Amino acid sequence: MCGIAGKFNLDDRPIDLGLIARMADRLSHRGPDDAGYHVSGPIGLASRRLSIIDLATGRQPISNEDGTVWVVLNGEIYNFVELRATLERRGHCFRTRTDTEVIVHLYEDEGPGLLEHLRGMFAFALWDVRRRQLLLARDRLGEKPLFYAHRPGRALLFASELKSLLVDPEIQPSINVAAVDQYLSLLYIPAPATIFSEIKKLPAGHYLTCTEQGIEVHEYWDVPLPPEGEEDRLDEESLRAQLREAVRIQLRSDVPLGAFLSGGIDSTTVVAAMSDDLGPEVVTCSVGFPEEGYNELAHAQTVAECLGSRHQSRVVGPPARELIERLSWHFDEPFGDSSAVPTWEVSGLARERVKVALSGDGGDELFGGYARHATEKWEHALRRCGRAAAWTMARVAAGLPAGLTGRNALTRLAGPPDQACAVKFQFGRGAPQLKARIYAAGFRDAIATIDPLAPFKQAYARAGKVDPLNRILYVDLKTYLADDILVKVDRMSMAHGLEVRAPFLDHRLVEMVARLPGRTKVPGLATKPLLRAALDGRVPRTAWDRPKHGFTAPIGLWLRNGLRDCVEERLFSRSSLGRDLFDPKGLRQLWEDHRTGRGEHAHEIWMLLMLETWSGLHARARAAA
Repeated sequence: MCGIAGKFNLDDRPIDLGLIARMADRLSHRGPDDAGYHVSGPIGLASRRLSIIDLATGRQPISNEDGTVWVVLNGEIYNFVELRATLERRGHCFRTRTDTEVIVHLYEDEGPGLLEHLRGMFAFALWDVRRRQLLLARDRLGEKPLFYAHRPGRALLFASELKSLLVDPEIQPSINVAAVDQYLSLLYIPAPATIFSEIKKLPAGHYLTCTEQGIEVHEYWDVPLPPEGEEDRLDEESLRAQLREAVRIQLRSDVPLGAFLSGGIDSTTVVAAMSDDLGPEVVTCSVGFPEEGYNELAHAQTVAECLGSRHQSRVVGPPARELIERLSWHFDEPFGDSSAVPTWEVSGLARERVKVALSGDGGDELFGGYARHATEKWEHALRRCGRAAAWTMARVAAGLPAGLTGRNALTRLAGPPDQACAVKFQFGRGAPQLKARIYAAGFRDAIATIDPLAPFKQAYARAGKVDPLNRILYVDLKTYLADDILVKVDRMSMAHGLEVRAPFLDHRLVEMVARLPGRTKVPGLATKPLLRAALDGRVPRTAWDRPKHGFTAPIGLWLRNGLRDCVEERLFSRSSLGRDLFDPKGLRQLWEDHRTGRGEHAHEIWMLLMLETWSGLHARARAAA
């Protein structure tokens, strides 16, 4: 695990080692153990290392035997032991025991086809000396990030985090207004966009090739969908075996491992499987809040006692101003998911004891754990009653009380299916109303032709005619999981020099479950029955079988109390970004409604606070450059 960065001068200018070193230094939190560089002519590669595998000889960059292929890797190749054995039988010679070295030898045999053989979470850059070609690649589900900036005819830069690219004075970024609108719709900016027009994210499951002639981006993997007519039964023991194997292969490490434990079904399943291999020595970590209704530490403690783990927990309060700035600095662009706060805290707690932690991330998106997964099926059934009937039900629902269960689902029937699906991925249900309330006329005009929900509609269309549940699960895996959940986990854990692994995102497990028809995954309103059946009997149901709570913090209370002055200062200062984007009266009224309790706008205010915090940090950084 580490941070990587580099530059390829397309006009054959020699690389400045000092620049490459400064780019790597911006990633030192991701790799506090070591730094390494390869600079030759127009190419420069850099690595900041967090030593997990082969502590003694696993330094990067790593080359093949004759130095014609070089690579830097962020992440882990879990099946490197098996790959190495195969490559050695083919005659390849290894100088280290690290997983990174298998990439250069696989590339010698397979070219970009090597990606089909990798099982892990990764982002890597590979320089082919003979072809004068740079290859960038990102893992299938998007656990590890990769940013790049292409200046045609001049250079291609890449890095694990956006801040590393901004070290190069040739990169003069301008704010991407469309991305700001996406952020205000979703709480995050979906790939391939970033907050800057000149910089992009390489999407999950894609690779990029760059030569002096230009760049090409290719998709090498996609979430599989159930083939028509395939048997929908899955042997529970087969699922248990695949789950155990996914966990087992991710336990490969030369340093101590632990796990995040919320006490919910996902993390409980992972810790139970870890205990099969590691016994009672598993270190588990949880955080909670003193506010009533936001503390699940008792559930986690019960699970830990059942499994015999060495459990650590901590109660945390509201973030200080300094912490809010640190969060924003690590995200590099506006990120408004408030669960970043508890993720930061649990990562810090885990890092005090271990260097690697396993998590339950991906369980909801793979097995169907959100309310939208169940309602999508029923909305589809109602649409089949006919357009007129669906429209009538939507009109009736519009007149019902706003908080009534099912009202919003029925209201969505008036629109096209792709729009109804996409709307479910907006934060809360108030994005359009928020924009109407606070957008300044000029900002509204600038984004008038832009659809912030386009990535969800595109994913919905790609899923084709598959059953309704699998269609929305596909959208979840391709968008929300990759661009929100995994971004949050990567940045908050790496800020502490902690590696987090997600066994549910093992692509073999994903492919097994994704191919199952929807009626197998969520047959009724109960969520994740497959996962519940796999866990049943390992831990008493009373410990984990309860309504979904989510990793949420009492943001609304914090904003009204300890963070009140911070909000006032940043949202209404003369230098705020919002001066050019928002209507002052509308913004002030939104805050006053929340502050006084007349309305509940916690997510909106937190999102705006993070936007302004990022803007202030960016402005100060550019002024100091």
